Amino acid sequence: MANLNVRSHKVDARSPPTVNINPDIAEERRNAKFDPVELTYVIDGGKEKTERRRYLESEVLNDPSFDDPMDISFMTDEQRHTNSVRKAIQVVRRTQELEISNPMELIWFRAAAHKSEEPSLALHSTMFSHAILSQMSDDQHEKWLNDAFNFVLLGTYAQTELGHGTFLRGLETTATYDPRTQEFEIHSPTLTSMKWWPGNLGKTVTHAIVAAQLYTKGHCMGVHMFMVPLRSLETHLPHPGVELGDIGPKFGYSNIDNGFLRFNHYRIPRENMCMRHSQVMPDGTYVPPPHKKVSYGSMLPIRSAIVGNTGWALAKGCIIATRYSVVRRQSELIPGTKEAKILDYQSQQLKIIPNIATSFAFILTGKEMMKTYFDSLAEMNEGNFSSLPELHATSAGLKAFTSAVVASGLEELRMSCGGHGYSKASGFPELYTTAVPATTYEGENTVMFLQTARYLMKVARQVGSGNKLVGCAAYLQSNLSPRCLAKRQTDFLRQDILVDAYKHRAKSVVMLAAKRMGEEIKKGHSQPVAWNNCHMYLIKAAMAHCHLYCVESFFDGVNSTDASQPAVDALMSLCQLYAIFGISQNKGDLLQDGYINGEQIDMLERQLIDLLAIIRPIAVTLVDSYDIPDKMLSSVLGRYDGNVYENLYEWAKKAPLNKKEVPAAYKYIGPFLKENIANSKL
Repeated sequence: MANLNVRSHKVDARSPPTVNINPDIAEERRNAKFDPVELTYVIDGGKEKTERRRYLESEVLNDPSFDDPMDISFMTDEQRHTNSVRKAIQVVRRTQELEISNPMELIWFRAAAHKSEEPSLALHSTMFSHAILSQMSDDQHEKWLNDAFNFVLLGTYAQTELGHGTFLRGLETTATYDPRTQEFEIHSPTLTSMKWWPGNLGKTVTHAIVAAQLYTKGHCMGVHMFMVPLRSLETHLPHPGVELGDIGPKFGYSNIDNGFLRFNHYRIPRENMCMRHSQVMPDGTYVPPPHKKVSYGSMLPIRSAIVGNTGWALAKGCIIATRYSVVRRQSELIPGTKEAKILDYQSQQLKIIPNIATSFAFILTGKEMMKTYFDSLAEMNEGNFSSLPELHATSAGLKAFTSAVVASGLEELRMSCGGHGYSKASGFPELYTTAVPATTYEGENTVMFLQTARYLMKVARQVGSGNKLVGCAAYLQSNLSPRCLAKRQTDFLRQDILVDAYKHRAKSVVMLAAKRMGEEIKKGHSQPVAWNNCHMYLIKAAMAHCHLYCVESFFDGVNSTDASQPAVDALMSLCQLYAIFGISQNKGDLLQDGYINGEQIDMLERQLIDLLAIIRPIAVTLVDSYDIPDKMLSSVLGRYDGNVYENLYEWAKKAPLNKKEVPAAYKYIGPFLKENIANSKL
């Protein structure tokens, strides 16, 4: 492993030289009383980690082999796929040379190499490898784990089908055990049973972890995972009985060959079933897992990681919109004066600053979620699965909550950049179309919220049982104040008052959902019908629960930092704004049951405006603290130096259509004009 404190001796490629900084953005950076790197340390988890990340990024950004031959906006999908795979393979070679094995460091390295694109071969390094690690036995590890880690084969995770996604029990692919040959026959019995969407499946991978309905001795044992070879390691041609290909252009992910996969009575050895938790013996006898949800364990780390990832996607949008908003001047704020920076308009601040606060909230919540996951994983490895239901519910709900908020937040930030935000030069089209699929992959958001709600309804039924509740839903048993205790505007800066409001809201809507469920049952409806009739209440309950989790995680993150007081004050102001803005957006819930009154809402929103004024002068410094180099941001509008207009012009000149003064379309334009000229002379 390279030394943690080593810094690259190469020229820094993280941002442009500081000799030609736009004066408007330079002025903004002089406003802060703290160094943005202090908050970078908070985000990364300490100075040592920041220095290590910067070193690894510099190894990539200063290496010409990772440079793109042209701006990805000007490439075809095939060119982007080829270039992306090239860089992914180069990442493997360089990380092996540098002896990098730490998972977080590998993520940093890949992110720097792929810049604004989704890293190619990402599923191999995440869900495919994790499935081997967590779902296969020790004996199977000897066969598959080293091959996966050493890239002897390339894998993906094939779960979603043409006709089924989030509803795993509905998957149609079958794996039927034949005790005579000790093989599983993998088959796609219907058109809708073919696998559809797995990343890198179309043209890149050689193997897949496939989710299929296990049949043995004439009985279906539910969905299980299987290691399935798809292509020859010598010719890369599909094996007989395997049909696969690319699903075609998508809304985003243009560099990734998402694919389809269809099996025709394709056979694999019995030992290719993932057998860590459940098994099929040679004679076909089925040995069930210790917990019915444990076979879905491959989803948990991805859902947990999505929380922080969405925060980073929003952070990129905040960098672009904030920096551009202090360079762009528009209209006279005061008649007769110079055109104002658009960030000086309160309406622009309301579009951008709450999103900055939200990005910090989600990044810190993501760190807490991953800690919870690893703590639970350690318990499960010891045979204790008691934390699995809460982990499943929390990761599902937070994945849905954060991805939905970020999807709308990025669009708001794009629109805050006006017409230039529509250009691919802004970075928003790539950023948005890479981030927004998280609302449906690894579980469609509505279904994820309902999974969280199911857990909350189970906990709600225990409230009056006399047993003490533990975990993130313990607030349902708390004796909360029936009224907001704020008496003056500044009371809404107090953590206890803000968190109490979120706990009250969450408890109120969760218990209301439970009440409505009870009413539906009393009407004579079955449990499934009652559940369907209460979706509005259940989804709202899950959202409120997740919102509370994020607020508490943000406060915990601020309170645990040892940064300088000015940096802590800045972070606390963001945290307070995040909490206040959320209450303002959901004030109807708190007004409905009388917890808060109109006068208090007025005080709350006045405090929101005051916080905007506090944060506005340090907005650029706050987004600088994300510490994302220009090469990785891939945005002309979000350049560190603020030199937007000259670089928009240079970017446009590189467009493929500008390679020729007279376009190919002139073969239609020319005759059309000549025809009209001739007709006009008649």
